[in-house]
Amino acid sequence: MEPSTAVDATVATLRRRPADLLPFYVLGGAVPGVTRVVTVFGLALAYAHLELTGRLDRFAAALADSDLDPPDPQTEPEAFSQWATEVSGLVDVLVTPTVLAVLGGAVLVSLVLLVVLRAGVAAGQLAACHARLRDERGLTAGIGGVRRHWLSFVGLLVLEVGLWIAVTLLMFGGVAAAGSLSTLAGLAAGILAVPLWLGGVLLVRAVFAFAPVAVVVDDAGVLGGIRGGFGFLRARPGAAGAYFLVVVAVLVGGGFAAALLAVVGVGSLAALLGLLAVFPGLDLLKTALFGGYRGTVGPPDGTAAPLSETVPAGLRRGWRAMVGFVRERPGLHALAFAVTLLGGATGWTIAGPLAGAVDSSIAARLDGQVPFAAAPEYFANNWSVALTTAYAGVVLALPSAVSLWFNGFLLGAYARTEVAVRELVAFVVPHGVVEFPALFVAGALGLHLGIVGWRTWRGRRSRAALADAMERAFRVLVGVGLLLAVAGFVEGFVSPYYYRPFL
Repeated sequence: MEPSTAVDATVATLRRRPADLLPFYVLGGAVPGVTRVVTVFGLALAYAHLELTGRLDRFAAALADSDLDPPDPQTEPEAFSQWATEVSGLVDVLVTPTVLAVLGGAVLVSLVLLVVLRAGVAAGQLAACHARLRDERGLTAGIGGVRRHWLSFVGLLVLEVGLWIAVTLLMFGGVAAAGSLSTLAGLAAGILAVPLWLGGVLLVRAVFAFAPVAVVVDDAGVLGGIRGGFGFLRARPGAAGAYFLVVVAVLVGGGFAAALLAVVGVGSLAALLGLLAVFPGLDLLKTALFGGYRGTVGPPDGTAAPLSETVPAGLRRGWRAMVGFVRERPGLHALAFAVTLLGGATGWTIAGPLAGAVDSSIAARLDGQVPFAAAPEYFANNWSVALTTAYAGVVLALPSAVSLWFNGFLLGAYARTEVAVRELVAFVVPHGVVEFPALFVAGALGLHLGIVGWRTWRGRRSRAALADAMERAFRVLVGVGLLLAVAGFVEGFVSPYYYRPFL
């Protein structure tokens, strides 16, 4: 397949039934939400240890007697030194060997879980891409790809990192050996080693860019995937080069655009576009190129309907799907609300010792806010949270529950330390009446996906049923996005300003 044909296939696939592909990319963004469960569990164990040993009471008493505002170290060096000693003593109260062991174990388990989940989701993403390029059901193929190829993807990841380390050690070893002979030889070896090291690293990355696709398309293992990736580079150097040029252009252009958006305060929008367009587009492109090389993917058939028709129709379907889900699952929405409320109460309680010692201010946070930048930033951030909260729930529902609890916890803790509670309430109410229900819908959706995922894992539901639930969830989240767009507009243009004449 020619690169131009592969690009056409990529664009056509993204435009045709995106809800049958994009959920796997949202699931990739939700992986940190899954690993957060381990982190929160570790923090809860550490908190319980500190509470049972009386260290929290000691910390609260010491905090009440301490001034956390540091003196100027230039004009008052002795006072600053004494202040640093007091703060260090506060930290020592909380940092115990047990706490370090618990948190260290949580970090280690989180990292292992992150690697495994990333590998599994990547396998599902490429399997879904291959299926959609063949006009087959993407999500069903993706679910099958996770179960069939996750271990091979873990092996590819570990092997690639190992090769990077080996190439780097080989370079340093060669330079060190040459340097032991003479300084001039070491310098010459260093100059020669840098381009050789860079070439080695780029070759490894090039092979491993296509090795995962080979695993999926050829139904191969780790070594078969590496052979397939290397074989593609040898047989289709022009197609591979075109793909890497696209990657470089996306990295440079996308990086510049993301930096520009971050400067104007809309950084979350760049991340959202990457999640829903850039990453799936690049995966589709390399899958189309490799699939064309293997003869499993052909040129796109027909033409997609114009965006002027598909976008409004998709928004209408999303709204209807959201309304239907809310009506069907009132119990799950009540549970989502209760979990969030529990998190808020927990945050309010735990932040009690910090009240008065640590201050937060909604007025300070809103100072200098530009409405035209704030509104899309609020929308993009909140919709990203809704998307990942919902799809993280596929893993037995617990990540969605933890996400709801955690967001409630943050709001409760923030409210407890707020210096002007009336102002905070006045700010939150106008957009909160839309934003909070939307996030409850996302949380309830995650709980629902968890139930379906559990039944599928137990063999009581089919992969097709889980795929249907994931596709419907994406449509529901489009409706949630409409609510959050309204909430973002209100939060950017109305909430910070309307109450100022009255408070």
